[in-house]
Amino acid sequence: MTLITSISGIRGTIGGQVGENLTPVDITKFTSAYGSWLKTQNHPAKTIIVGRDARLSGPWVSNIVCATLQALGFDVIDAGLSTTPTVEMAVVFENAAGGIIITASHNPKQWNALKLLNHKGEFISADDGSAILTMAAEADFDFAKIEANGSYSTKDFTDAHINAILALPLVDVEAIRKADFSVALDAVNSTGGTYIPALLNALGVQQIKELHCEPTGHFPHNPEPLPEHLGDIINEIKNNKVDLGIVVDPDVDRLALVDENGELYGEEYTLVAVADYILSNQKGNTVSNLSSTRALRDVTLKHGGSYAAAAVGEVNVVNKMKETNAIIGGEGNGGIIYPELHYGRDALVGVALILSHMAKSGLSASRLRATYPNYTISKNKIDLPDSLDVDALLNQIAEKYKQQEINRIDGVKIEFDEEWVHLRKSNTEPIIRIYSESKSAQTADVLAKKIIKDIGDLIK
Repeated sequence: MTLITSISGIRGTIGGQVGENLTPVDITKFTSAYGSWLKTQNHPAKTIIVGRDARLSGPWVSNIVCATLQALGFDVIDAGLSTTPTVEMAVVFENAAGGIIITASHNPKQWNALKLLNHKGEFISADDGSAILTMAAEADFDFAKIEANGSYSTKDFTDAHINAILALPLVDVEAIRKADFSVALDAVNSTGGTYIPALLNALGVQQIKELHCEPTGHFPHNPEPLPEHLGDIINEIKNNKVDLGIVVDPDVDRLALVDENGELYGEEYTLVAVADYILSNQKGNTVSNLSSTRALRDVTLKHGGSYAAAAVGEVNVVNKMKETNAIIGGEGNGGIIYPELHYGRDALVGVALILSHMAKSGLSASRLRATYPNYTISKNKIDLPDSLDVDALLNQIAEKYKQQEINRIDGVKIEFDEEWVHLRKSNTEPIIRIYSESKSAQTADVLAKKIIKDIGDLIK
């Protein structure tokens, strides 16, 4: 069982000992620290939005979070069963001081987490996260007297989120309706099972095959939308006429696509396809993280834009997007960030833009995928001795390949013409993650093995 505290929030497994798992005591402590930090920001509002995915522990975790915030003097608007992007947008809709999303994203059912938002509906910065962790460690909280306790109310933001998507100029509802698409959806029995069908109906999609769309929290398979977990929707598409398969994770910020033949796009290509559509209508820049496919850069340059890479992590991608005025960005895990709507990964807007792209191009999902440069990423890791100086090791690798283009903003990324390898140390265990990309799986694997051998030689 595990409790992981980081600058972006608190994540852990349910049950077990205080300080070692996500227990009611830990939930109260970290919620109190977050609320205490918000008070230091001097935001004029005292409202906080709280929402959750459908996982089994969600109701009681939410009760603790909401009650703790009320005890600190905040007015709580409980969005109930919601999505991460919906809560992010609700913070802005309500001009709230912040928000907490109760979700462990793609982690299995025994996990839950508190994702923390600032008044912009964006994930808190590294500095803000560090300040909250310090407050949690000190546990010096000042709760409100009874007369100053906050209020509690509920509100459903589904329609507000969907209406904001429908109002986007590049979401072509009429074209989607005329295309008469048939769509299959796997929502892993979480909140995507209500939000995505509502969006599809609003877009004029009449043929929707729903798989695992009851928000019971009983995940029918591993909730991370990876190929090995998606047999049900692949079989559904192969056995029936379906134009597009849609897969979302429990909190609906990641989007994976399946074409009409039951072939997976690969999560990396969700962002590539959306960016292609955006850039074909509007010239601009793009951003993804260092571990995402080179295909986004290729597509961006084809459309006359500039591409920039950010350190891994949504907050880092958002910061780089603001810095470069990027009009589309995200991460290779199926995370679409479209600033025209908001600065957060959002599977719903991804669905609307993909369907608009298909409808206006007249291309099937498979033909659309075939128009993009085809790369393969190999994901590996190497275990290290506990006593090893990992930063020194990464410096040695960078020195060894100094003749190549090197990026050091997040570990070491080495560019080899149309290939690359990215090395990042883990913050929670003694390992280095090694991602490599090439135009063939075999070459990507060979590149990774070469770097792994280099590391082995250095630590002998």
